[in-house]
Amino acid sequence: MNMAINPPGKQRDHELQVFFQDVITGLSRKQKTLPCKYLYDERGSQLFEQICELQDYYVTRTEADIFAHDLLEMAGAIGADALLIEPGAGNCEKAEPLLAALESPAGYLPMDISPEILLAAKHRIQARLPDLPVHAAVGDFTTDTAWELLPSVNARRRVIFFPGSTIGNFDPDQASALLAGFVSRLSPGDGLLIGTDLDKDPVVLERAYNDSDQVTARFNKNLLHRINTELGADFNPALFAHRSFYHPLRRRVEMHLVSLTEQMVHIDGECFHFQEGETIHTENSHKYTLEGFRQLLQQAGFTPIRHWADTSNHYAIHFAEVH
Repeated sequence: MNMAINPPGKQRDHELQVFFQDVITGLSRKQKTLPCKYLYDERGSQLFEQICELQDYYVTRTEADIFAHDLLEMAGAIGADALLIEPGAGNCEKAEPLLAALESPAGYLPMDISPEILLAAKHRIQARLPDLPVHAAVGDFTTDTAWELLPSVNARRRVIFFPGSTIGNFDPDQASALLAGFVSRLSPGDGLLIGTDLDKDPVVLERAYNDSDQVTARFNKNLLHRINTELGADFNPALFAHRSFYHPLRRRVEMHLVSLTEQMVHIDGECFHFQEGETIHTENSHKYTLEGFRQLLQQAGFTPIRHWADTSNHYAIHFAEVH
């Protein structure tokens, strides 16, 4: 198995510069923001894995149940000799059973911003599926650079695999653009297998993002530690609190870091003032209706084929094909 990971060097320097600019730009806004993709460094990814195991965090468990129950139907919809492409693959654990269920898969192309996570996945997948061609790319799947690192692989069809309700982290316009971008990288008849969290009781939603063990709080505040370590900032994470809540009009859970006091933070000569109670908006998780997401797929250039959901309609996995 070939595991191609782009060398760090200049690429890493470029990523740090982009990280710095994104942080400076976000903290300069009236509503301070930080892009949610930066939550997922190695430590953040580890904490997110812990979140996925929490009883109140139904998302991963419910999605896993749907996969376990309907995996063979999904594999049948994808068909034989398919190339599976996974943007934001993380530890690749969700793709692994799907790859094992596919008939003669042509290969697997995961991409993620964390090289450590991808390298760990390499050894695990190699042990289970030694004949499967795997080529991984370290990078941000929302940029062209990461996609350009993926090799050309002969396959009957290409299918983008996008589980975990990651689409919910994007605002509606961003989600539309992302799906349209997926279409632009595919050909007619190629596919998309994507997970979405469905709109539901706000109590269920808020409980999922405010666990009593404070794992989500540590995940959120880890972003401040990362900015300190990588960009030389002087955030005191103890002076910020995790807060998340459901916004019914926008159909999304918002995650924030709340300043517990009036304070100043410095990043490479830049100074940012925080009022007591002022927040940094770190993540959104949009919730969809089944019909609303079907319309989003159609507008982007996909034809919805079918979906699989749990009995409570808390979560759905959709399969669509390019027009």
